[in-house]
Amino acid sequence: MIEQVRTEGIFSLDGEDFEVVNNVWLVGDDREVVVIDAAHDPRPIVEAVGDRRAVALIATHGHNDHINAAGAVADELDVPVWLHPADLGLWHQVCPDREPDRWLDDGLRLEVGDTVLEVLHTPGHSPGGCCLSDAGDAVVFSGDTLFRGGPGATGRSFSDFPTIIASIRDRLLTLPAGTRVLPGHGEETTVGAEAPDLPEWVRRGH
Repeated sequence: MIEQVRTEGIFSLDGEDFEVVNNVWLVGDDREVVVIDAAHDPRPIVEAVGDRRAVALIATHGHNDHINAAGAVADELDVPVWLHPADLGLWHQVCPDREPDRWLDDGLRLEVGDTVLEVLHTPGHSPGGCCLSDAGDAVVFSGDTLFRGGPGATGRSFSDFPTIIASIRDRLLTLPAGTRVLPGHGEETTVGAEAPDLPEWVRRGH
């Protein structure tokens, strides 16, 4: 079971602010769920979880618009926050007095209900950017690594375009073509829809 919650707020980095709409994903069943990217407003996220047990709150990366509700959601639901350690510096920009509870690592597998989520470390948008692959249902939660139409932005601090291209090419476009790509912003796509455009992304440089 996959559920989507959309929240709105501000993404801030390098002294600039942008209004954004975020996709918060819930994965699980009618007993327990994993929350992916607690963004902006904890209330609709907590309401969507309802009386189910939250087993993990996963941050695909440390940008403020993906973690600025993490503390409140974690406290309300008594759920551990998971983050890749390479994004700890970004995390501390938002949560200077709080540490993540657990570390994501490439290949780590998290079970929720009948679903197994495998962590894919996909740096480039940020050093610790991660995606979550649900091979059983042919779904990948791509955070800000891959969107409909191209890779995540790399024009700001802690990002690198060749690195994100390598992550997408080697970790995401190797998944079956029919795999649904559920990103941190915008509409879903598939691996097969995006793969042919990789050379154009490289040519244009973003």
